[in-house]
Amino acid sequence: MKLLTCPMNGPRNIDEFQSLGPVRAAPDPDASSDAEWARHLFRADNRKGVALEWWRHVPSNFFFLAERNVVTNEVIRTFAPSDEGRP
Repeated sequence: MKLLTCPMNGPRNIDEFQSLGPVRAAPDPDASSDAEWARHLFRADNRKGVALEWWRHVPSNFFFLAERNVVTNEVIRTFAPSDEGRP
């Protein structure tokens, strides 16, 4: 059984989580074309290495961030959005 550590609930079965994809900045709504919005909504970069991703612990509906190596699937750390940047 694979475990993922939720910053609020501690280690839990991976089946309790939903991956919401990489963190990325939204385009400026006043300056972006429809094509730029479509690219933002429906396409994502697929780079090797460490990615910062949004995750949700489904039973508690707690959203948090995880740094994960997308090649090895190793989760480096998880943290609440309010803790971003803290070691």
